[in-house]
Amino acid sequence: EVQLVESGGGLVQPGGSLRLSCTASGFTFRDYAMSWVRQAPGKGLEWVSAITWNGDSTHYAESMKGRFTISRDNAKNTVYLEMNSLKPEDTAVYYCAGRPGESSPYDYWGQGTQVTVSS
Repeated sequence: EVQLVESGGGLVQPGGSLRLSCTASGFTFRDYAMSWVRQAPGKGLEWVSAITWNGDSTHYAESMKGRFTISRDNAKNTVYLEMNSLKPEDTAVYYCAGRPGESSPYDYWGQGTQVTVSS
């Protein structure tokens, strides 16, 4: 059974930091590019960041550049999202997703983890 399990979400004050993790099982993690996608309350899905299968290339949405860092550990089948300088507008459910190539549709999705930025 394929699983992507996110963790690390929670309530944080503006300007704070969180580190999200997503651990994969049931497929060959190292063969997949991984992304983080979020959905704010009442809004559609928003792509956040992506990393290639070997971690040698990363990409970010413009509003996340300089604040978020994506990384992966293929030995642990885990992808991370380090989020700094968080803003209330970063409040959303964050999902990890996997696809075989950067242009491919996503094959796998996690269940999401809630991030709430509020004072």
